Amino acid sequence: MTYHSNITDKEKFQHICDITTSVAGLRKGSLAFKSRKHKLQLPRLVAANIGRINEIHHRAIAEVLKRDRSLIYHYENTHSANYTSWADYRKMFNLVHQAFTDIENTKPTFEDSKGMKNYLLEFVNESKKNQVEIMIISGKVGCKIVTSFADFSSILKKIKFALTNYNHSIQINLL
Repeated sequence: MTYHSNITDKEKFQHICDITTSVAGLRKGSLAFKSRKHKLQLPRLVAANIGRINEIHHRAIAEVLKRDRSLIYHYENTHSANYTSWADYRKMFNLVHQAFTDIENTKPTFEDSKGMKNYLLEFVNESKKNQVEIMIISGKVGCKIVTSFADFSSILKKIKFALTNYNHSIQINLL
């Protein structure tokens, strides 16, 4: 049985939400409020669509925004119409997207998978039990760290710590 999950989606989307609230002049975490006021609705819509453009799963976006997943599909389907006909949406979308892109582009990536694997092995040890595969992708390269169920949590924390300043994503496969 193989289970596949990208565990960095929620963190990436939370980062997008933080940028959006900063650009909109809102309190951090306010996009998850249940209010339908325009000052919250517009940034929520922008953040959700930037998340989808960056291939963050609907489920992760809905969970962070405390909304139903179907609403995220609706946001995604109305993006092009909103962008072409709604000046406030277009302005905020461009500001938030540019801020997010600027921040993501300043983070370094790895040039080759062997270098990334050697760097990560300074922080973690692979397990002899092949139960969980942690796939780390940075830029155009990736590497795998194999571990057991018992060591998974601590190894994942160490990997996240090691890659704090790197542009990366982490995927989990149960073997």
